[in-house]
Amino acid sequence: MKILFDHGTPRSIARSLAEHQVTRAAQMGWQELENGVLIQNAEEAGFDLFLSTYRNIRYQQNLKHRKMAIVVLTDQQWPNVKLHLKTFLPLLMQHSPAALLRLKFLLPQRSLSSEPNAQRDSVKFAS
Repeated sequence: MKILFDHGTPRSIARSLAEHQVTRAAQMGWQELENGVLIQNAEEAGFDLFLSTYRNIRYQQNLKHRKMAIVVLTDQQWPNVKLHLKTFLPLLMQHSPAALLRLKFLLPQRSLSSEPNAQRDSVKFAS
């Protein structure tokens, strides 16, 4: 699978996706592009999934006819993301074209449990 990371996506996630082709927007020379143009370029380049930390993407872009899935991480801090890798990596692999998946990380309450939770908000757009 070809995965594109935006500029805010923690690079360390790529180590857990070694069997996939992970590319950062900056590697493509796309670091200055606005989200709409970035998404369009990514689709034209054959990316299957766009991993972003931009929370408002679903409000500012028309995602109805997209060919790739878009996954939004609500937290870009590596220590917090790292807690949830086991939970959200399988969700990345279950993507479908024209889908938006928003992953909201819930940090564990210290007194209750050490097991982190990830909340999944998924919106499927009809083609």
